[in-house]
Amino acid sequence: MALIYHPALSRGHADHGWLIANHTFSFSSYYDPDRMNFGALRVLNDDTVAPKMGFATHPHDNMEIITIPLEGEITHQDSMGNEFTLKKGDIQVMSAGTGILHSERNSSASEPLKLLQIWVIPNKREVTPRYDQISFDLATTQNKLQQIISPNPEDVGSWIYQNAWFHIGRFDSGSVTQYTLHDGQNGVYAFVISGQFEIEGQLLNPRDGLGILNQNSFDLKSLSNESQILLMEVPMSV
Repeated sequence: MALIYHPALSRGHADHGWLIANHTFSFSSYYDPDRMNFGALRVLNDDTVAPKMGFATHPHDNMEIITIPLEGEITHQDSMGNEFTLKKGDIQVMSAGTGILHSERNSSASEPLKLLQIWVIPNKREVTPRYDQISFDLATTQNKLQQIISPNPEDVGSWIYQNAWFHIGRFDSGSVTQYTLHDGQNGVYAFVISGQFEIEGQLLNPRDGLGILNQNSFDLKSLSNESQILLMEVPMSV
């Protein structure tokens, strides 16, 4: 087993006024050759967007893009004709494939928007772009892990072009849950959204990240009430 610990304060940080961004991996003006990716997990951005502000129309291609709102609402528009508003409990998934254009903005005139933006390197290139959006009852994530992403269109949650599984869960203090990998060749990147956890002896605070390698299963223990965590199981070879 090997652990890769990324404390929250070690992330890249950018304050653009309208956008406060924290980058777990190299992104935009933040570059660290030792923090390029975790296997197929290429980008993990923790963004806060000011009221009525957002990302103007911009392109993507050949990337799986997952957006998870944490607070507030985000309005999305894209070149596929989609226009939706997402809130906490919603998950947006796009396969950029041969190319898309999209924009995102904070829907509120008074409240900040907080969200996670995640990019996964796909296992198929030049696919037809696709959009998907799912919602889940937050109560279903209490003291258990809720699957939100998999490689299988027929499975629970949404799907992406990669041998990857994402789970999210909220836990009471003292709750212990075991995670077993779907593919023993994969690794898991754990990201603490709130509260405290312990994984394989490593204490994790809010916005800390932990890469877990060469381990078929592990226990995660919540050390505070309303602790929330995101687990991203991805291939390590891309």
